[in-house]
Amino acid sequence: MGGLTEGVKHLLIINVLLFIGVYLYGDQLYEWLALWFFEHPNFRWWQVVSHMFMHGGVMHIVFNMYALWAFGTPLERVWGRNKFLFFYFSAGFGAALLHTGVNYYFVNEGLNAIIGSGISEKEIFDIVSQGKYSPSWYNMASKDTIDSFLSAFNTPAVGASGAIYGILVAFAFMYSEAELMLIFLPIPIKAKYFVPLLILGDLIFGFTNVNTGIAHFAHVGGALVGFIIMWYWKKNQFNQNRWDR
Repeated sequence: MGGLTEGVKHLLIINVLLFIGVYLYGDQLYEWLALWFFEHPNFRWWQVVSHMFMHGGVMHIVFNMYALWAFGTPLERVWGRNKFLFFYFSAGFGAALLHTGVNYYFVNEGLNAIIGSGISEKEIFDIVSQGKYSPSWYNMASKDTIDSFLSAFNTPAVGASGAIYGILVAFAFMYSEAELMLIFLPIPIKAKYFVPLLILGDLIFGFTNVNTGIAHFAHVGGALVGFIIMWYWKKNQFNQNRWDR
């Protein structure tokens, strides 16, 4: 892949610095910069951007930063810095939007069940935002409904994965015949098959609501926006020279 391109290099630096910062300043930085549900007391508007630079553990940041370097570098070499960063952040915003939309569905499903007992929406949010809940809620709806409600409201999203999925889609568009491998499945697979398989896996886990600790619909959102942008650019023969490097 050669040396680091400018955009990728700066993204790597910011991600690593904030990862170190979380260990130095603890939960406060995590609380400020992770993406909370928009009705949670911890939500701030800048989290739509800042969550892309936060990570939940060493392996999380290692895999994301490796993917950013491996797949982002060849794209930036072709596109230039500004076009690459536009694409990267667009995919990240798409990831946040779909993730929040899915959480909105789960929160409202739980709310509608609990409000039926006479308790107000504000009272419910006050209880849940403190990390608490009432065992009686499980008598008003299924366990999955209540658990999904609690998780959607109280679990912040972190990571560059949504933007990375957009990058993967773009890589598959531009280098469809390149052969890629999964660590746990060391079989070469062409990018045009590899990336859709990854997205299919996220869709399956997302729709079956399996608790994997991964924001699967954020991945799908990043991939979807990446696909839309690539399709539009290809269809309209996007003029790369319009972007300053």
